[in-house]
Formats: sequence, structure tokens, C-alpha cells
Amino acid sequence: MTTKKEKLVSESKTVMTELIMPNDTNPLGNLMGGYLMRWMDICGAIAAAKHCGANVVTASVDHVSFESAIRLGEVITLVANVTRAFNTSVEVFVEVTASEMGGGNERKCNHAYLSFVSIDPETRKPREVPAIRPVTGEEKKLYEGASRRRELRLILSGRMKPSDAIEIKTFFSEL
Repeated sequence: MTTKKEKLVSESKTVMTELIMPNDTNPLGNLMGGYLMRWMDICGAIAAAKHCGANVVTASVDHVSFESAIRLGEVITLVANVTRAFNTSVEVFVEVTASEMGGGNERKCNHAYLSFVSIDPETRKPREVPAIRPVTGEEKKLYEGASRRRELRLILSGRMKPSDAIEIKTFFSEL
């Protein structure tokens, strides 16, 4: 039996910075959403791989929120942390802020939860991941909500029946 080594949320923290260039934008001069989603996936995967100590594959992306347009010439910062570890998967929260080149007028623009599965490099099968220990109030809040988000993901993907849900059973009628 494998013993899971516990890791701190802070050990997975990953920060990426990108400058929005002309070929990243649409005809209105705004960052194209697909480019942002790609960077969010990369940043999230790096955070997940740091936690798992192995390569990971993206399993799902929850509700990418586009709160504020990101303009040509702005700098974006993506910050990702593992919020919870399950058996072979982890949930990662990625938040994106944008600012002027000199750092002024910083604002939150986007966020999403992504799930990644840890892969054994030899067998290419899912492998067990280390447990996670949240420390700060925000880390604990994200940790506590992760099991509800996971159940919802599994139900929406057809991998779990609503009647089998434990955390979010009350959201579904006539179970």
C-alpha cells in the first residue's frame, strides 16, 4: 500500500506572466478567450504537477469566468494553486489579473477550477497523489468546497448519478 505524503497548498503555487501582443487579440483589440484558456491550462498543469510530482493530464475545466476584457498591451498574471487532492486527481484554482505594463490599474479578470489526473510515466495509468494540507483561511475555504464541485463535475459529465451524491444531494429534487 502506498503512503500519501502530505503537501502544503503553497508548495503548488505557480505564477505565470504574459504580455498581450497583437497576434493574441481579436479585431476589437481584446485577448482571445482561447489563448487565455490555454495559458490557464498550462499554469494549472504546472501547479498540479508540482503537487503530484509527476506529469498530469487535464480532466476537466469548470466554468471559465470572463469578468473583464484584457486589452492589447496589458500584462496578465495567472496564479494557480492546488485546492484539494483526491485519489488520483487534484483540483486547481487559477485566477487571472490584468494590469498596465507598469503595474497600474490591476484588476481581476478571470478564474476557473481545473481538474488534473496524475499519470505514472511508465504505465501511463493514473497514479495516487499526495494529500494536501490547507493552512490559510482562503485555502481552507477552497478545500472545503472542492468535494461539492467535484460531485457536480461528475454528475454533469454523467460519471455519477445525482442520487449517489453526498455533498450536493439537496440541490437535486426527488432523489
